[in-house]
Amino acid sequence: MTANNLERAMLIEAVDKEREGRRASLLPFPSRTMMARPSTDRQEKLRILEALLFAAPEPLDQAELARLFAEGEDIASLLTELQTLYAERGVNLVRVAGKWAFRTAADLAFLLEREAVEQRRLSRAALEALAIIAYHQPVTRAEIEEIRGVSTSKGTLDVLLETGWIKLRGRRRAPGRPVTYGTTEQFLGHFGFDSIQDLPGLSELKGAGLLDSTLPPGFAMPNPDDAPELREDEDPLEDEPPMEDEDREPRDGD
Repeated sequence: MTANNLERAMLIEAVDKEREGRRASLLPFPSRTMMARPSTDRQEKLRILEALLFAAPEPLDQAELARLFAEGEDIASLLTELQTLYAERGVNLVRVAGKWAFRTAADLAFLLEREAVEQRRLSRAALEALAIIAYHQPVTRAEIEEIRGVSTSKGTLDVLLETGWIKLRGRRRAPGRPVTYGTTEQFLGHFGFDSIQDLPGLSELKGAGLLDSTLPPGFAMPNPDDAPELREDEDPLEDEPPMEDEDREPRDGD
């Protein structure tokens, strides 16, 4: 082998080793078997979090992100720092339904209106039913009707189920064993709430003009709770259809 050929072979071998080293150091995202990275460089950790959240097809919770770092890593402070870094940018790091995701800055939403999909508006009956479910969950159809003062058709609840904003929770331990309804994570995500406790309270609703300033004595707002655990008066759902009469014709006001 000539000197030139030997020199070329050594160069190729060196390049191959360098490429192997680069492949070994790459972060194998989105594999769920990623090994923890005990990096001591905080800036590098922020870059890793940024890449994971940017590439994720859906919001990620803190526990899932923590599994990708060394045990004991303060993920909460890293997320807070990353959130601060993006606070004044075109995209913000936000916490929705207890999970983290990048979202377009709210003040720039008008720039994307041409790209938005036109959604069908919910009827007044559906909006009222959704509000009652959010604040009073778990709640049955009969209880929704009692609060509204008018009948609620099965179609109204079906629309809310199709949107993914409400779900069937269980069955009330009462005659007929009616189905109970509650809100979902999609409901929180769509309306931008981190938790159900972020729903507006009495003073906020009054300030927005959604409640009469002269409310009846003793009027109080319920404390919303979307805990997934069934209550003492609820049984698990079964395969059998509900026994309540959901096929009746709605009355005026629905």
